[in-house]
Amino acid sequence: MAASILIADDDAVARRLVENMVQKCGYETLVVDSGDAAIARLTAPDAPVIDAVVLDLVMPGLDGMGVLAKIREAGLSVPVIVQTAHGGIDNVVSAMRAGAQDFVVKPVGIERLQVSLRNALNASALKGELQRIRHSREGRLTFADIITRSETMAGVLRTAQKAAASTIPVLIEGESGVGKELIARAIHGSGERRAKPFVAVNCGAIPDNLVESILFGHEKGAFTGATQRRLGRFESANGGTMFLDEIGDLPAEIQISLLRVLQEREIERVGSNRTIPVDVRVVAATHRDLKDLVAEGKFRADLLYRLNVVPIELPSLRDRADDIPLLVEYFIERFAKKLGKKFRRIDKKTMKVFQAYQWPGNVRELQNVIERAVILSEGDTFCVDETWLSAQAPRFTRPTVALSGALLGHEKEMIEAALAKSQGRVSGPAGAAIRLGIPPQTLDSKIKRLKINKSRFKDPVAFS
Repeated sequence: MAASILIADDDAVARRLVENMVQKCGYETLVVDSGDAAIARLTAPDAPVIDAVVLDLVMPGLDGMGVLAKIREAGLSVPVIVQTAHGGIDNVVSAMRAGAQDFVVKPVGIERLQVSLRNALNASALKGELQRIRHSREGRLTFADIITRSETMAGVLRTAQKAAASTIPVLIEGESGVGKELIARAIHGSGERRAKPFVAVNCGAIPDNLVESILFGHEKGAFTGATQRRLGRFESANGGTMFLDEIGDLPAEIQISLLRVLQEREIERVGSNRTIPVDVRVVAATHRDLKDLVAEGKFRADLLYRLNVVPIELPSLRDRADDIPLLVEYFIERFAKKLGKKFRRIDKKTMKVFQAYQWPGNVRELQNVIERAVILSEGDTFCVDETWLSAQAPRFTRPTVALSGALLGHEKEMIEAALAKSQGRVSGPAGAAIRLGIPPQTLDSKIKRLKINKSRFKDPVAFS
């Protein structure tokens, strides 16, 4: 999605000229005829995202300087390019001191305006990236640092913001690579515990025989090799947030210990019979369906009830396709700055491929593809190498024709029919996903959203 530029000018002719030039530069436009209208657009609760402002300094009522002052008072970080007539340099100096990013002299030419907009947007992106890095390091990452324009994600973030205001457990669900830890960090950074530690543990990456020691610590001599006492991650997170990623991989015996932490707010180190009180907020995440794991006897139902107080389900990247251009630009800028490169444009074929591709690895895959492409790209045009394009060609076009259009009213029936023909199987050569022409991860997500019971389609003989 192209950047959105707000144009504020009381002169209708000048306003239309600037609007046409901005659109020719490839940006979307919003136009207003006064300073008050500009502030109303920028501060309205349901206002669309505005990436930059082209602001006339001389307007009746609230003039350009007044708009700059109100932008500063509201704490907005949107870059502003001011317009001035010949001889208004003193006003320009004042405007730059008041926070304007750049200035242009009326009547501005399209080349000058394009350079000014590009520089303002690039500077804003870099400032945002530095802020995100600083906030992440300081444990102060917030929802304002999350890059999205998707309506689907907006609803998710509203739920997460409500959860951040409390200290109850949160369960974040979603496919691998959708950004579950990012949401967990934003919940921590937006709550009362933001000044305390945020400790992340990937439960699926720890050997089963070490999980208890890593989470709860151990005493000296508790087992072979325990030459000294070590604090566990829960003690390290005391007062803050413990993020348990891939909670579905937690061994059964450790699930009991975690349930005790949630109920009693205390732990026991391995090799000790003394309880230690801990004050930790638990945020868990999983790419698996915990209800299915409960049905299979692999996850405790009582632990699920404790964790699932505020469930948050993150959409896959293919279900928030509006964010792809925004994320592409963000990652290009991020890696280009890191490698000392500068791109003036994105290859049109590359962007079309990015928007058509299914992204089974979600945002993480997009990030990796762009980092590799930034390294390999030459010149001032960003493009993906032909090797990657050729390898992924079969998956460029979205194979969801069967689940679009008419799907809106019959999605559940179509999925249930496919499951019946596939005897409840989602993946595999005879699975329902193949019949419907969509990835298994997408189908799993739809089954969960539509509350379809897969087990009732299973053949009791085939699955006995």
